[in-house]
Amino acid sequence: MLKPLALRAARLVESGLERIGDSEDDKPVLDSYLGYATPDGVLLRGRVLSHLRRVQPDAEQSKWMNLRQMVNLFVTDEVQGVTVTTEDGSVTGLSDAEGYIRLMVPGDFDPGWTTIRLKIDGQEPEPFHARIPDPSANHMIISDIDDTMIQTGAHSLARNLWTTFTGSALTRQAHDDATALMEAMVAGGRNPVFYVSSSPWNLHDFLEDLFAAEGVPRGPMFLRDLGLTEEGVGASHGTHKGAAIDTLLAVNPNLPAYLMGDSGQKDAVVYRDTVQRNPGRIKGVALREPAPGVGADDAAAIAEIEAMGVPCYHGPDFDGARRHWGFE
Repeated sequence: MLKPLALRAARLVESGLERIGDSEDDKPVLDSYLGYATPDGVLLRGRVLSHLRRVQPDAEQSKWMNLRQMVNLFVTDEVQGVTVTTEDGSVTGLSDAEGYIRLMVPGDFDPGWTTIRLKIDGQEPEPFHARIPDPSANHMIISDIDDTMIQTGAHSLARNLWTTFTGSALTRQAHDDATALMEAMVAGGRNPVFYVSSSPWNLHDFLEDLFAAEGVPRGPMFLRDLGLTEEGVGASHGTHKGAAIDTLLAVNPNLPAYLMGDSGQKDAVVYRDTVQRNPGRIKGVALREPAPGVGADDAAAIAEIEAMGVPCYHGPDFDGARRHWGFE
């Protein structure tokens, strides 16, 4: 009884927020996300919104101003049923109920970052970027974000929310040890990196700016839709992460993966299940301990990962993982 009432109340809040700033004169705009290569071509991702709410970060502004700007990122107005095409009109997609678009562009693309321009009819094309792995790549890295790459406190809901909503792309900080490990593993960009997180898609541009400011290697992100469903708000943490990792392993069939995460959000359990579903594909797992030690569930999952022949490092930082995996 309580769940239907809670969902009904949440939908009212969501509906009210989406009307903030709406105008009949608003023209839909494209919000681009980083795409990735598949055996069939390049998958481009983005969202159609009534307008974009973005600001240039200022390291000197107050936490109150940061809070106001962050809230604006979540007051999105999605537009359904908008046709989006490549600049030459060869590939067409339609935005779904939450405004999301996915266009598969066939062809062979040079390794590195490629740019493909998409457009809404009657508007100027917008650049969409996608990562194409190098044929000489030895592996890929799939990493969590909060408490793994950046300092958040995700294991504490109150601290996570405070840190997320009162910081900016210039005041938030990456973990130096995570950046050092990631830079060693990408080997000058030869090995691709992907980020899988329970953070919402609303933070994609914010995280892009934060990673650039902190020198974190760039990579396509798999974030979470916070749209309301009968199951609650978006997909569950484990379901979302597991599905994203399975997708990346499927579209990169020749690349084994290293998984990076933390013990604050049950990543050990998610990664154990990933190893079970994908035997022989995972070369190693590294877990940061944002709080001292690991819980019983994580400890059991770590033991199972190692029993399946996959090295699993866990500790307060990733310096030990860099030595453990030979990426000095």
